[in-house]
Amino acid sequence: MIMDDFLSDSVAQYTDDLYKWAYFKTSSRETAEDLVQETFMAAVENILLFKRDSTPKTWLFGILNNKIADYYRKKVKQPLSIETNSFAAFFDGSDSWQRDKKPKNWHENEEHLLDNTEFQEVLKECLEALPEKWFICIRLKYLNGPNKVDVCQELDISPTNFWQITHRAKLQLRDCIEDKWL
Repeated sequence: MIMDDFLSDSVAQYTDDLYKWAYFKTSSRETAEDLVQETFMAAVENILLFKRDSTPKTWLFGILNNKIADYYRKKVKQPLSIETNSFAAFFDGSDSWQRDKKPKNWHENEEHLLDNTEFQEVLKECLEALPEKWFICIRLKYLNGPNKVDVCQELDISPTNFWQITHRAKLQLRDCIEDKWL
């Protein structure tokens, strides 16, 4: 009975906070809902392991963070559905830029591109067009802010693989932005 009350109180008290955190980390309502549900299911299964050394909220957030890390590890392990040799589209046989793929000058006078609503829309569209694995790496590196070591550990990939993924993603993002915005 005490355990039932503890779990009921925890669900009522922490669901919104857990959901907001999961949504912030995944940008998907459905995924956030699933992760919160999995968090409470794991809490029910492991309630006897909760020693009350921390608050219930801290314990639940620890479970949720592990679920989020597992979610990203699983996503990164999925094979890409598109051609991954994307460097060939940008460089010629001597590793020089293809004439039509050289970087363009982006509004040199534009100091705050992220304040530009049109640019924000194009950036969002281009980010969403990335393969999922690439989007996850870019999101974790630039939008959520952990360092490279943390991202590699969270995704269970090597630093070399992480560099390749982010480099390819940046090339594709630049190409997409130049095509849709410039």
